Amino acid sequence: MNTLSLLHGLRFIDSFFPSGGYAFSSGLEAAVQGKLIQNAEDLSRYVEDLFERGLGRCEAVAVGLGHDAAVTEALQVAVGADRELDAMKLSRDARMASRQMGRQILRSAVEQAESSATVRHFVAEVDTDRSPGHLAVSLGVTLGAFGWSRQASVAAFLYHTAVGFVSASYKLLPIGQREGQRLLVSWMPLIDDVSRRTEHAKILTSWSPIQDICSMRHSQLATRLFRS
Repeated sequence: MNTLSLLHGLRFIDSFFPSGGYAFSSGLEAAVQGKLIQNAEDLSRYVEDLFERGLGRCEAVAVGLGHDAAVTEALQVAVGADRELDAMKLSRDARMASRQMGRQILRSAVEQAESSATVRHFVAEVDTDRSPGHLAVSLGVTLGAFGWSRQASVAAFLYHTAVGFVSASYKLLPIGQREGQRLLVSWMPLIDDVSRRTEHAKILTSWSPIQDICSMRHSQLATRLFRS
Protein backbone atom coordinates (compact mmCIF):
# COMPACT_ATOMS: atom_id res chain seq x y z
CA MET A 1 0.00 0.00 0.00
CA ASN A 2 1.42 3.40 -0.93
CA THR A 3 1.26 6.40 1.38
CA LEU A 4 -1.49 8.16 -0.57
CA SER A 5 -3.73 5.08 -0.40
CA LEU A 6 -3.05 4.85 3.32
CA LEU A 7 -3.99 8.48 3.90
CA HIS A 8 -7.16 8.27 1.79
CA GLY A 9 -8.30 5.22 3.74
CA LEU A 10 -7.45 6.63 7.17
CA ARG A 11 -9.85 9.50 6.59
CA PHE A 12 -12.82 7.14 6.69
CA ILE A 13 -11.98 5.70 10.11
CA ASP A 14 -10.91 9.00 11.65
CA SER A 15 -13.18 10.33 14.40
CA PHE A 16 -13.41 13.60 12.43
CA PHE A 17 -15.16 11.88 9.53
CA PRO A 18 -18.84 12.95 9.55
CA SER A 19 -20.37 9.47 9.63
CA GLY A 20 -22.66 10.31 12.56
CA GLY A 21 -21.20 7.55 14.70
CA TYR A 22 -20.77 9.90 17.67
CA ALA A 23 -24.56 9.91 18.09
CA PHE A 24 -24.82 6.15 18.75
CA SER A 25 -23.59 4.04 21.67
CA SER A 26 -24.10 0.56 20.12
CA GLY A 27 -26.12 -0.57 23.14
CA LEU A 28 -23.55 0.69 25.64
CA GLU A 29 -25.94 3.23 27.19
CA ALA A 30 -28.52 0.55 27.96
CA ALA A 31 -25.80 -1.72 29.35
CA VAL A 32 -24.64 1.04 31.70
CA GLN A 33 -28.14 1.88 32.87
CA GLY A 34 -28.82 -1.83 33.37
CA LYS A 35 -25.73 -2.07 35.63
CA LEU A 36 -24.01 -4.53 33.30
CA ILE A 37 -21.14 -2.07 32.80
CA GLN A 38 -19.95 0.15 35.65
CA ASN A 39 -16.24 0.63 35.02
CA ALA A 40 -13.40 0.17 32.55
CA GLU A 41 -12.97 -3.52 33.36
CA ASP A 42 -16.64 -4.24 32.65
CA LEU A 43 -16.41 -2.33 29.38
CA SER A 44 -13.32 -4.25 28.35
CA ARG A 45 -15.04 -7.61 28.90
CA TYR A 46 -18.14 -6.41 27.04
CA VAL A 47 -16.17 -5.29 23.98
CA GLU A 48 -13.87 -8.31 23.95
CA ASP A 49 -16.85 -10.67 24.04
CA LEU A 50 -18.50 -8.72 21.20
CA PHE A 51 -15.36 -8.87 19.07
CA GLU A 52 -14.87 -12.58 19.72
CA ARG A 53 -18.43 -13.80 19.17
CA GLY A 54 -20.35 -11.01 17.44
CA LEU A 55 -18.65 -8.37 15.30
CA GLY A 56 -15.58 -10.52 14.77
CA ARG A 57 -17.66 -13.27 13.15
CA CYS A 58 -20.25 -11.13 11.40
CA GLU A 59 -19.39 -7.52 10.51
CA ALA A 60 -15.67 -8.30 10.24
CA VAL A 61 -16.44 -10.96 7.62
CA ALA A 62 -18.76 -8.51 5.83
CA VAL A 63 -15.88 -6.02 5.63
CA GLY A 64 -13.76 -8.73 4.03
CA LEU A 65 -16.46 -9.58 1.51
CA GLY A 66 -16.86 -5.91 0.63
CA HIS A 67 -13.10 -5.75 0.12
CA ASP A 68 -13.22 -8.86 -2.09
CA ALA A 69 -15.92 -7.24 -4.22
CA ALA A 70 -13.81 -4.13 -4.79
CA VAL A 71 -10.68 -6.09 -5.68
CA THR A 72 -12.38 -8.59 -8.01
CA GLU A 73 -15.07 -6.18 -9.28
CA ALA A 74 -17.72 -8.70 -8.23
CA LEU A 75 -20.53 -6.35 -7.22
CA GLN A 76 -22.93 -9.11 -6.17
CA VAL A 77 -20.50 -10.25 -3.47
CA ALA A 78 -20.89 -6.87 -1.76
CA VAL A 79 -24.65 -6.73 -2.30
CA GLY A 80 -25.11 -10.27 -1.01
CA ALA A 81 -23.08 -9.60 2.13
CA ASP A 82 -24.95 -6.32 2.67
CA ARG A 83 -28.37 -7.95 2.49
CA GLU A 84 -27.31 -10.83 4.71
CA LEU A 85 -25.91 -8.46 7.31
CA ASP A 86 -29.17 -6.50 7.28
CA ALA A 87 -31.11 -9.69 8.01
CA MET A 88 -28.77 -10.68 10.84
CA LYS A 89 -28.95 -7.38 12.73
CA LEU A 90 -31.68 -8.10 15.28
CA SER A 91 -31.91 -4.56 16.66
CA ARG A 92 -33.64 -1.92 14.58
CA ASP A 93 -31.41 0.74 16.18
CA ALA A 94 -28.29 -1.16 15.13
CA ARG A 95 -29.57 -1.60 11.57
CA MET A 96 -30.42 2.07 11.13
CA ALA A 97 -27.17 3.33 12.66
CA SER A 98 -25.10 1.00 10.48
CA ARG A 99 -26.96 2.07 7.35
CA GLN A 100 -26.58 5.75 8.15
CA MET A 101 -22.84 5.51 8.73
CA GLY A 102 -22.30 3.30 5.71
CA ARG A 103 -24.11 5.67 3.38
CA GLN A 104 -22.09 8.61 4.65
CA ILE A 105 -18.90 6.74 3.78
CA LEU A 106 -20.18 5.89 0.31
CA ARG A 107 -21.16 9.49 -0.47
CA SER A 108 -17.60 10.57 0.10
CA ALA A 109 -15.96 7.46 -1.38
CA VAL A 110 -17.69 7.78 -4.74
CA GLU A 111 -16.18 11.26 -5.14
CA GLN A 112 -12.64 10.07 -4.38
CA ALA A 113 -12.55 6.59 -5.88
CA GLU A 114 -13.91 7.58 -9.29
CA SER A 115 -11.80 4.94 -11.02
CA SER A 116 -13.49 2.11 -9.09
CA ALA A 117 -16.45 0.69 -10.98
CA THR A 118 -17.43 -1.39 -7.95
CA VAL A 119 -17.76 1.68 -5.71
CA ARG A 120 -19.88 3.48 -8.30
CA HIS A 121 -22.12 0.49 -8.90
CA PHE A 122 -22.48 -0.29 -5.20
CA VAL A 123 -23.48 3.32 -4.51
CA ALA A 124 -26.09 3.01 -7.26
CA GLU A 125 -27.47 -0.15 -5.61
CA VAL A 126 -27.67 1.62 -2.24
CA ASP A 127 -29.18 4.82 -3.66
CA THR A 128 -31.99 2.82 -5.25
CA ASP A 129 -32.52 0.79 -2.04
CA ARG A 130 -31.54 -2.50 -3.67
CA SER A 131 -28.83 -2.79 -1.01
CA PRO A 132 -28.90 -1.37 2.56
CA GLY A 133 -25.41 0.16 2.53
CA HIS A 134 -24.20 -1.07 5.92
CA LEU A 135 -21.06 0.39 7.46
CA ALA A 136 -19.02 -2.83 7.38
CA VAL A 137 -19.61 -3.58 3.70
CA SER A 138 -19.29 0.07 2.64
CA LEU A 139 -15.97 0.43 4.45
CA GLY A 140 -14.68 -2.85 2.98
CA VAL A 141 -15.58 -1.76 -0.55
CA THR A 142 -14.03 1.67 0.00
CA LEU A 143 -10.75 0.51 1.52
CA GLY A 144 -10.45 -2.23 -1.08
CA ALA A 145 -10.82 0.39 -3.81
CA PHE A 146 -8.01 2.40 -2.22
CA GLY A 147 -5.63 -0.55 -2.24
CA TRP A 148 -5.78 -1.63 1.39
CA SER A 149 -5.33 -5.32 2.15
CA ARG A 150 -8.26 -7.42 3.34
CA GLN A 151 -6.75 -7.90 6.80
CA ALA A 152 -5.93 -4.21 7.20
CA SER A 153 -9.48 -3.28 6.18
CA VAL A 154 -10.99 -5.60 8.80
CA ALA A 155 -8.60 -4.33 11.47
CA ALA A 156 -9.49 -0.74 10.56
CA PHE A 157 -13.20 -1.47 10.99
CA LEU A 158 -12.65 -3.11 14.38
CA TYR A 159 -10.43 -0.27 15.55
CA HIS A 160 -13.03 2.27 14.39
CA THR A 161 -15.65 0.36 16.42
CA ALA A 162 -13.40 0.23 19.48
CA VAL A 163 -12.83 3.98 19.33
CA GLY A 164 -16.60 4.46 19.17
CA PHE A 165 -17.08 2.49 22.38
CA VAL A 166 -14.35 4.42 24.17
CA SER A 167 -15.75 7.74 22.97
CA ALA A 168 -19.24 6.83 24.24
CA SER A 169 -17.81 5.62 27.54
CA TYR A 170 -16.42 9.10 28.29
CA LYS A 171 -20.03 10.33 28.59
CA LEU A 172 -21.43 7.28 30.37
CA LEU A 173 -18.72 6.03 32.74
CA PRO A 174 -16.08 7.42 35.11
CA ILE A 175 -13.39 6.90 32.47
CA GLY A 176 -10.81 9.50 31.43
CA GLN A 177 -8.77 9.80 28.27
CA ARG A 178 -5.71 8.02 29.65
CA GLU A 179 -7.88 5.07 30.69
CA GLY A 180 -9.54 5.14 27.28
CA GLN A 181 -6.15 4.90 25.58
CA ARG A 182 -5.20 2.03 27.86
CA LEU A 183 -8.32 0.18 26.78
CA LEU A 184 -7.56 0.71 23.09
CA VAL A 185 -4.03 -0.60 23.55
CA SER A 186 -5.30 -3.66 25.43
CA TRP A 187 -7.71 -4.50 22.56
CA MET A 188 -5.14 -4.23 19.77
CA PRO A 189 -3.85 -7.84 20.03
CA LEU A 190 -7.46 -9.05 19.82
CA ILE A 191 -8.14 -6.83 16.80
CA ASP A 192 -5.04 -8.22 15.11
CA ASP A 193 -6.06 -11.79 15.95
CA VAL A 194 -9.64 -11.39 14.68
CA SER A 195 -8.48 -9.73 11.46
CA ARG A 196 -6.11 -12.67 10.84
CA ARG A 197 -8.80 -15.26 11.59
CA THR A 198 -11.20 -13.68 9.10
CA GLU A 199 -8.60 -13.42 6.32
CA HIS A 200 -10.41 -16.01 4.19
CA ALA A 201 -13.81 -16.11 5.90
CA LYS A 202 -16.90 -16.00 3.69
CA ILE A 203 -19.76 -16.96 6.03
CA LEU A 204 -21.35 -14.52 8.50
CA THR A 205 -22.19 -15.91 11.94
CA SER A 206 -22.87 -14.22 15.28
CA TRP A 207 -23.66 -14.99 18.92
CA SER A 208 -23.79 -11.84 21.02
CA PRO A 209 -27.18 -12.00 22.82
CA ILE A 210 -26.26 -9.61 25.64
CA GLN A 211 -25.15 -6.86 23.28
CA ASP A 212 -28.17 -7.45 21.02
CA ILE A 213 -30.57 -7.18 23.95
CA CYS A 214 -28.89 -4.00 25.19
CA SER A 215 -29.18 -2.48 21.74
CA MET A 216 -32.88 -3.37 21.58
CA ARG A 217 -33.54 -1.93 25.04
CA HIS A 218 -31.95 1.41 24.24
CA SER A 219 -35.04 2.95 22.62
CA GLN A 220 -37.07 2.13 25.76
CA LEU A 221 -34.80 3.98 28.19
CA ALA A 222 -36.48 6.80 30.11
CA THR A 223 -33.51 9.11 29.56
CA ARG A 224 -30.94 8.88 26.78
CA LEU A 225 -27.76 10.70 25.77
CA PHE A 226 -27.48 8.82 22.49
CA ARG A 227 -29.90 8.35 19.58
CA SER A 228 -32.18 5.34 19.30
